[in-house]
Amino acid sequence: MKKTKDREIKLIFAAVVLLFAAFLVLPVIRLLGKSFLGDTGFTTAFYREVFGSKGFVTALGNSFLVSSLAAVCTTGIAFLLTYTIHYTNVPGMVKKILRAVALLPMLLPTITYGFAILYSFGKEGLLTKLFGKQLFQIYGIKGLLLGYVIYTLPVSFMLLYNAMSYIDKKFMVVSRVMGDNPFSTFWITIIRPLLGTLAASFVQSFFLSFTDFGIPAAVGGKFEVLAGVLYDRMLGSVPNFNNGAVVAMVMLVPSIVSIALLHYLEKYNVRYNKISHIEMKKNRVRDFICGGLGSLACLGILMIFLVIFVVPFVKQWPYELGFTLENVKSVFADAELSNVYINSLYTAFFTAVFGTLTAYGSALVTARSKVPKILKNIIEGIALVTNTIPGMVLGLAFLFAFSGTRLQNTFAILVLCNVIHFFSTPYLMMKESLAKMNASWETTAMLMGDNWLKTIIRIVTPNALSTIIEVFSYYFINAMVTISAVIFLAGARTMVITTKIKQLQYYNKYNEIVVLSILLLLTNLLCKLVFQHLAKRERGAEKEKTNKSREALMQKKTVRLARRALAAVLAAVLVVSGISLISGGRNSDLVVIYSNADDEAITAMKKTLDENGYQGKYILQSFGTSELGGKLLAEGKNLEADMITMSTFYIDSAQEANAMFADLDFGKQTLSESSPWCQPITAQEGAILVNTKVLKEAGLPMPESLKDLADPVYRDMVSVTDLSSSSTAWLLIQALVDAYGEVGAEDVLAKIYENAGPHIEDSGSGPLKKVRAGEVAVGFGLRHQAVADKEAGLPVDYVDPVEGNFSLTESVAVLDRDTPRKEIAMEMAQCMIEKGREELQKTYPLPVYKGEAKAAEKESAYPKVFPEPLTVDLLEEHQKLSERCK
Repeated sequence: MKKTKDREIKLIFAAVVLLFAAFLVLPVIRLLGKSFLGDTGFTTAFYREVFGSKGFVTALGNSFLVSSLAAVCTTGIAFLLTYTIHYTNVPGMVKKILRAVALLPMLLPTITYGFAILYSFGKEGLLTKLFGKQLFQIYGIKGLLLGYVIYTLPVSFMLLYNAMSYIDKKFMVVSRVMGDNPFSTFWITIIRPLLGTLAASFVQSFFLSFTDFGIPAAVGGKFEVLAGVLYDRMLGSVPNFNNGAVVAMVMLVPSIVSIALLHYLEKYNVRYNKISHIEMKKNRVRDFICGGLGSLACLGILMIFLVIFVVPFVKQWPYELGFTLENVKSVFADAELSNVYINSLYTAFFTAVFGTLTAYGSALVTARSKVPKILKNIIEGIALVTNTIPGMVLGLAFLFAFSGTRLQNTFAILVLCNVIHFFSTPYLMMKESLAKMNASWETTAMLMGDNWLKTIIRIVTPNALSTIIEVFSYYFINAMVTISAVIFLAGARTMVITTKIKQLQYYNKYNEIVVLSILLLLTNLLCKLVFQHLAKRERGAEKEKTNKSREALMQKKTVRLARRALAAVLAAVLVVSGISLISGGRNSDLVVIYSNADDEAITAMKKTLDENGYQGKYILQSFGTSELGGKLLAEGKNLEADMITMSTFYIDSAQEANAMFADLDFGKQTLSESSPWCQPITAQEGAILVNTKVLKEAGLPMPESLKDLADPVYRDMVSVTDLSSSSTAWLLIQALVDAYGEVGAEDVLAKIYENAGPHIEDSGSGPLKKVRAGEVAVGFGLRHQAVADKEAGLPVDYVDPVEGNFSLTESVAVLDRDTPRKEIAMEMAQCMIEKGREELQKTYPLPVYKGEAKAAEKESAYPKVFPEPLTVDLLEEHQKLSERCK
């Protein structure tokens, strides 16, 4: 029996180690190689370039500062809440509310927090309106700190709540009997046993804050943090993958330090042989202070999230506040958004299945076996590493390691990434549960002739079922809300809610964002309640079983339940393996179209395709320009798409680098020269955007030129985009360079940036978002978007700057791959060019083909073309100019 048991447990150990070797160690090594290997071999040039670049060291310092402050605040608040629940006589209902609210933020993605803060505390925010004034400046360290504390509170709370549950309270009585003063009693009996957990809470909160980019994207302002730098390096307007790998490796350094710290602090953890429950000493002052402060913290969280349940049910926040259900109906009527929701459920379920199997198998090795200690330490080390490795770094490592493989753009890669990313906590939960069980069960089973595997299935698993359900719940909910680890990995067929929310943010579709966030919240809340009920019921059953004999534990009903559960798990494994690895996702026969086009263009293109017989034959996935540009340059012919619409200069650069596009077998005569592998589809112009309401209230003059935006009178009332992350900013810089030369352009742009302050945006539609929300009076962005807002009745107008309305052309191209979808993709591209231009010109009036008429009523006042050809090299030159002005 012993040899069989050893063989079985070692097979489990080998499977776990192979899993983490393939999907943790190798990807990180690949990432490390990317940071050192250039075209000529090994080099440290990328490290020198990154550390020598303007703002990197500052961003690194900012990240450490705000993440440390957030970790201290979060740990303090979490301790207050858990102390109130465990060590006061606050009414039981209040304790339940404190616990529920503390865990609430974990049911929502972080990208929603930034939106909630903006629409709660912004100049036109809900709480600002209720209080009659803006309570604080939301951009910069204050907004980041608030967002990070809310985001990391659930994890910190769970750690401290669980640890505090295992403190023996009888030592408080002993301490008082020994004559210790209240402070000494508090230190000896509560703080001292929690030192290791408090440190773990700090480390967890620090890393979650250090690696998040959803919150900085919304409220970071000029306070740059490292996660934003990594995102810009990887998916900026000119992606640099080697430099991105350097930034990712820098983000790993604190992980190594924290692993050593957590290992050292393990010796401070106090374990009790028995947990005694005593009646807490009456102290009204303590209860009032703790209950009051805890309730105040929870009220603050609820008030911030209140806006989520208001905005989607008004016509147009903050200008038309009438009640409506149209926003909700439009989301549920959108088949694409419905598919994204199904994808999220699919990914979360199989993440929970695989994750629970991995955590359970690992815990069996360390808690229910006698394998050598060195093997147990390997799994403990894996848990420490996954506890601290940033999600963005893991996602980036997967991108480099698995691009071009069968895993690319599949559900399998999302599931594997999530299993690795969230492994630590479920493993520790499972290990703690298994370690508490009777150690003699396996020995008794051996004497009665059962093998080790049967004992695990028949006895251990049923007694661990409540913890298994909790682990399943943890994996499921975290997989539903994660974004940092999967942002680089999701494809058109495998898009999940969180990555879709990121893209909707690019298009300022906040009604859709909030409705999806509510849907996500309600789904997670329902699942959590169901899982909690099942776990609670199983815990009750387990308590009854502990008083029964071994024969009772092995009744036929229990055996049948365990076998059915195992069969269900194995069936699920087969299903996900087959669908994910073979098909690469649902709808694998459909043509995939990637596009950076705006919502208006997407609508026009879909209408054209649907009316010409292609409805139901394609998936159209939208991206920000920089995100799609990064994918083009990173993935080349391995790109999931069969056809793209994209900025022409990006298509030409990607073709030069990867030779990835086929020459088109159709064409129309263009007004300007075009490459044989692409045809122009739209031309977009820049303009000054204005919120007429805010402009009037602030008593500001209507700008006439871009140079006017440099006037100090517009200080903190201007929003523009950053050229390092969005090509929309290039329209502004082209106009300035053309009108004033490079030296003059630098002077004007530096003053515009100074006036913009915290309102320099990463997204091309970011300035319009700020103008539309009333956060600023003027901005610079895409002209047609302001035209649409004005026609919709919003207090938004536009001004054609005298320096000129410069434009960027977007084109269509077809991937040069020998697949059954190439031919139909070519037909679709031809359809969009030959039959879709009329519809597109209703929004984008600039003609791009000979014979096209100008839409005089929408024509800009000063249409211009930059005298030099637009190339990536020119973009990089203007990026350097932009950086000098900051």
